[in-house]
Amino acid sequence: MVGIGGIGVSAVARLFRHAGAMVTGSDASPSPVTIALENEGISVAIGHNRDNVPIAADLLVYSPAVVYENVERMVARERNIKELSYPEALGMVSFGKYTIAVSGTHGKTTTTAMLAQVLASLSPTTIVGSIINGRKTNFIAGDSKYFIVEACEYRRSFLALSPNIAVITNIDLDHLDYYQDIADIQKAFGEFAASVPKDGYVVCNPNDVKVQPILRGLTATIVDYTKMMPEARRIPLQLLGEHNILNAAVALTVALTMGVRSEVAVSALSSFGGTWRRLEEKGKTTGGAIVYDDYGHTPAEIRATLAALRAKYENERLTICFQPHLYSRTKILLDDFVTAFTDADDVIVTDIYASREDPDPSIDSTILAERIAAYKNVLYVPKPDLEEVLKKRAEEGGVILLAGAGDIYQLTPALLPS
Repeated sequence: MVGIGGIGVSAVARLFRHAGAMVTGSDASPSPVTIALENEGISVAIGHNRDNVPIAADLLVYSPAVVYENVERMVARERNIKELSYPEALGMVSFGKYTIAVSGTHGKTTTTAMLAQVLASLSPTTIVGSIINGRKTNFIAGDSKYFIVEACEYRRSFLALSPNIAVITNIDLDHLDYYQDIADIQKAFGEFAASVPKDGYVVCNPNDVKVQPILRGLTATIVDYTKMMPEARRIPLQLLGEHNILNAAVALTVALTMGVRSEVAVSALSSFGGTWRRLEEKGKTTGGAIVYDDYGHTPAEIRATLAALRAKYENERLTICFQPHLYSRTKILLDDFVTAFTDADDVIVTDIYASREDPDPSIDSTILAERIAAYKNVLYVPKPDLEEVLKKRAEEGGVILLAGAGDIYQLTPALLPS
């Protein structure tokens, strides 16, 4: 498994090991994920090297972030070892299983984890794109025909799956380093929905103007999850926000579609504790500030998270520290980002997390901060200075949200009592 520290690849590693395979892996750097895998008995090499590929290997699975020229992938080709990308590996698992594939620009991780709990009586195998709170894993082993999987649209990855139930939480602009525009994104979702067989289901909001165009000509049954919103509102969810009520409505709809009794589903949802970095309450600072951490990295996600916090902490000073993710996303969605922080009192913007991209001199976080400054109290803080600034802010009480899909979460321990 090349890039085994990735949140998706690590789950497949666990799945293969559970199935009886001998699994090893490599990653560029150590992380909590690689450490956890080692503790579970999976050998992980740090750094990429020819010797990392066992002589007896008959399959190499690689993260989409791993390039064709990677030395371990080159060894696989030299030895005629079969190669699968992470999406292709998921597709191999999905084929022959009754697959519930959860897609959508926003909400798919939480919804997938909710479904793992709601459908527990069916003993599904589950792969989630985050760590499930309380379970401390992104993989749940099941012993039935059911397979619940988070289905990512990036690079059309979800088209490798064979869904019997395709969930589409929503469709929005994202991954514009790959997709051309919203029409291109809709085309991919349309192909995903069309892959559901005639006796299957597409669970979505058919009245959503961005979803409507992809539903034309489908042979599968379309199920409207918004009809379950009144029931979802009555559930005493442990999670904050209107967006999580929507996620619960989706999970409830799928459960009822699969024959799970309403009272069982409602009980499961009311005890669901969320996932890592999805509006996760981390603790309280010595100065009394409540710290939250969130993976949200698009304007819509930031709005939803801030709205949820503002609803709970109506009169508290709310500070968001945002680490933009990708130069392309920041540049293309700049106008939308500028107006995404309405519910915050203070905005701190730090440097863009480049991830898979090379720097783009035409965009940086100072540009975003300058635009936000037209209507909101904002401060640009370079990444090296961020810990000191946040520690000072943490002593002033209120609520602090660390947001972004990069490594900003690593600052959380410095803000909380040891």
